[in-house]
Amino acid sequence: MLPVKMFRTARVVITGSGSSGQAGEELKKLNLKKALIVTDQNLIKLGIPDGVTASLKKSGLAYAIYDGVNSEPVAEYVQEGLKAFRENKCDCLLAIGGGSPMDTAKAISVMATNRGSIEDYMGQGKIPEEGRPVIAVPTTAGTGSEVTPFSIITDTKRDVKMLIGSPFLTPQVAIVDPQLTISLPQDITAATGIDALTHAIEAYVSVKVQMMSDILALAAIEFIAGNLKQAWSDGKDLEAREKTMMGSLMAGMAFSNSSVALVHGMARPIGAYFHVRHGASNAALLGTVMEFSLEGNPTRYARIAQAMGVQTKALSEMSAAKQGAAAVKKLIKDIRIPSLRELGVDKAKLEKLAPKMSDDAIASGSPGNNPRPATREQIIELYKAAYAA
Repeated sequence: MLPVKMFRTARVVITGSGSSGQAGEELKKLNLKKALIVTDQNLIKLGIPDGVTASLKKSGLAYAIYDGVNSEPVAEYVQEGLKAFRENKCDCLLAIGGGSPMDTAKAISVMATNRGSIEDYMGQGKIPEEGRPVIAVPTTAGTGSEVTPFSIITDTKRDVKMLIGSPFLTPQVAIVDPQLTISLPQDITAATGIDALTHAIEAYVSVKVQMMSDILALAAIEFIAGNLKQAWSDGKDLEAREKTMMGSLMAGMAFSNSSVALVHGMARPIGAYFHVRHGASNAALLGTVMEFSLEGNPTRYARIAQAMGVQTKALSEMSAAKQGAAAVKKLIKDIRIPSLRELGVDKAKLEKLAPKMSDDAIASGSPGNNPRPATREQIIELYKAAYAA
C-alpha cells in the first residue's frame, strides 16, 4: 500500500497572459476591502503593478503601497510593512514581484495576527494563528513562492537566513502572468530560471518524494530545460516566457510537498554571509552538488536527464545520470550564470567560514533530504569545489 501523503498548494491558481488583470475580481470574491501592495521601487518605476492596481480600482477596492523591499527580504522589511498594513487599515496583502516581495508579504500576513516578531517563528510549524489573506502575483519565473508554505527572511542581527515554514504562509490566490516577466533583465531571467530548475530537480530526488510532486517536478524540468535559454536570449518571446513561468510554478508546487535538498541547504549561508541573492546562490551550486549526488539515486537522475532532453536509450543509468548533470551544467554556462567568484564571494573568507556555513546548512534540515548524504567535511569541500568551478 502507498504511504499516506499530504499535498498542499494555493487555494486558487490562475495562469495565462493578462491574468494579472483579474486581481481585483479575486479580492472581491474573498470579500476583501483594502490591500497592502508589497513590491519594490524598481517595479513601481517600470509600471509593472499598474495593471493590477487598475483592476483593483475597477472592482472598487482600495489599496496602499509598501515598496521598500529592495533586496533579499530582511526582518526590518517585515516590521516596516506590518506598520504600513496597520496604519492603512488593510485587510489583505497583494504581493507583486519576485521572491523577496512575496516572502515579505507572507511574513507580514502572519505577523498581523500573531504576537512577537518574525524571528520568533524560525523553523517549521511554529506559527499558531492563520494570517491575513495573501494574493501573490510573481514577476519572475523562479522562486515559486506564490504557491509555497515557506518564507525566507534574513535576521540581520545574527546574519541568519531564517527558513520559516507553515501552512499559514501559503497564499490563498496565485496569479501567474507571463506578461509581467517581459522586462526582466537577462541576468535575473537566468538566475531565477536556474533557481526554479533547482527546485524541480531537488523535489524529484528528495527522500520525501511523492507521486504528485514527481509528476510536477518532471514536467517543470521539461518546461524549463526546453524554454529558459530562449526566454533568456529573447525576453520578448512570450511563449518561452510562459512555459518557463509554468515550469517555475510547477516546481514550486513540487518542492513545497517533497522538500528541497543539499543545494538549498548550502545556498542559504552564502546569502547570509555574502549577501548573494538566493537564486544566484542556488544556480552557482547546482552543477557541483548534482555531480556529487548522482550515486545516491542514479535511476532518478537518469530520468532527469531524459527530461533535460538527453537521449539515454543506449546508456547505463549512471552514464545517463552523468549526461543529465552535464546538460544542466551546459545550460548554466549557456545562459552565463556567474560563479561564486564572479558573484563577489571572497575565497579566503569562504574558506574561513566554510565550517560554520556547513553547520548552518545541516541545521536547516534540507541536506537531510539529499539522495546522497553529505557529511560536514564533504559540504566544506563542496563549497570549495563550487568556488573553483
